[in-house]
Amino acid sequence: MKKTAIVTGSSRGIGFAIAKQLGLDGYNIVMVATGPQGHNQAALDSLAALGIPCAYVQADVGDHEDRLRIVSEAVKAFGRIDALVNNAGVAPKVRSDLLEMTEESFDRVVGINTKGCLFLTQAVARQMIAQEPLDGRRGVIVNVSSCSAVVSSTNRGEYCVSKAGVSMLTSLFADRLAGEGIVVNEVRPGVIATDMTSAVKEKYDRLIAANAFPIPRWGTPEDVAGVVSALCGGKFTYTTGNYIDVDGGFHIQRL
Repeated sequence: MKKTAIVTGSSRGIGFAIAKQLGLDGYNIVMVATGPQGHNQAALDSLAALGIPCAYVQADVGDHEDRLRIVSEAVKAFGRIDALVNNAGVAPKVRSDLLEMTEESFDRVVGINTKGCLFLTQAVARQMIAQEPLDGRRGVIVNVSSCSAVVSSTNRGEYCVSKAGVSMLTSLFADRLAGEGIVVNEVRPGVIATDMTSAVKEKYDRLIAANAFPIPRWGTPEDVAGVVSALCGGKFTYTTGNYIDVDGGFHIQRL
């Protein structure tokens, strides 16, 4: 039976690269994005041109009913869920000094990046536990967080807090689900060239060139996709207490 992967935020950028790579690895893909399907049809068509079966779900991972619908639509389309990649995330609409950050911005960013990740993982894990395992595993969950989980940025504190929360969620779910045959890991990308970082490209170019930034160079969406592919393919089998940094290459470090 063919395996199925849900990839949130997968109509573009890192998420699309992950969806494409997992599709090439042999997974059915459930593409999740906030926009209507028509807005992202080109992404779907490009996967179809590669022979990748793909279902589309328009959903906001910050919304309870949408999270449940992601699970039900995935099962309806392909019969099971074998991998979940929690990639969807948002940055603050306005970068503000920590002393000026608003509660509204904090609630929005944490509600999507952290709460959405937590409760979608919960819903998918329940489905994985209920189904028969394939290849000795019931499923794989990969959380795409950020180097901002540990690198302080005082003009986007809500983003840093949200990604640090994802790191703890990874450890919690890894501990809880290891006995169920579900592997949970985290990927912490460094500075990746996407539309989210385009507004600060000049700043990061300058810092990287001056060796004044903890990440040595720009990474690509494909860098992240390669690591996620390895995790989903069982090349890394750690079940708890690990993260992977991506800054062009990658390494695994025990927490």
